[in-house]
Amino acid sequence: MKNELKFSVLIVLIQSVFFFNSCKKDEQTPIDTAIKDGDGNTYSSVTIGTQVWLTENLKSTKYLNGDIIGTSTPVDLNLNGESTPKYQWAYEGNESNAVTYGRLYTWYAATDSRKVCPAGWHVPSDTEWTVLTTFLGGEAIAGGKLKEDGTAHWTTPNTGATNESGFKALPSGSRSGFGTFDGLGLYTDFWSITEKNPITVIVRGIGSTSSEITGVFPFNKYDGLPVRCLKD
Repeated sequence: MKNELKFSVLIVLIQSVFFFNSCKKDEQTPIDTAIKDGDGNTYSSVTIGTQVWLTENLKSTKYLNGDIIGTSTPVDLNLNGESTPKYQWAYEGNESNAVTYGRLYTWYAATDSRKVCPAGWHVPSDTEWTVLTTFLGGEAIAGGKLKEDGTAHWTTPNTGATNESGFKALPSGSRSGFGTFDGLGLYTDFWSITEKNPITVIVRGIGSTSSEITGVFPFNKYDGLPVRCLKD
């Protein structure tokens, strides 16, 4: 009888460990080795409503065909003299920032016909951003559902952040066409392909002090912003 009891307890313990490990595995977003950019970086994805998004900002220094996306020399080069500058940067030229936050691209690079996103993915339109924010309850609260929670990367207070969507937005900051980097830890603004006029583009912005995602004032096409790819 005692041996049977010990055996039963052992079975329960094994089942508990198996269940716990299974739960932990389910909580992790697996890397899909089929999703590769021009550099060979691999990405994970998440389904949000009817859309499938990458869970990281793009990191590639190459277009999908292998052509190099140049960076400026120096990193703070003023681009106002260039008509269609196609560049990418790690924030302030620090490559460790690119590992965490992805790279900052000019709109001209992000929309180049050689494609920056992995095969089968694209830079979203403003309409597609609207589909996302509407599914998450509207602009007033969707930003919080998209932001990584906590303050490991976001500056306090990281208002409303839950990351319940799994999108994991990080505060990657931006680079102005004049060459200044700003906002790391404080905000992120994502490119869309939708032009406001021949000079500016409609972008979506999320900040540390609000749960909103806003269609902020249009950014210039020579500014540097992160790219978050959407599945075709």
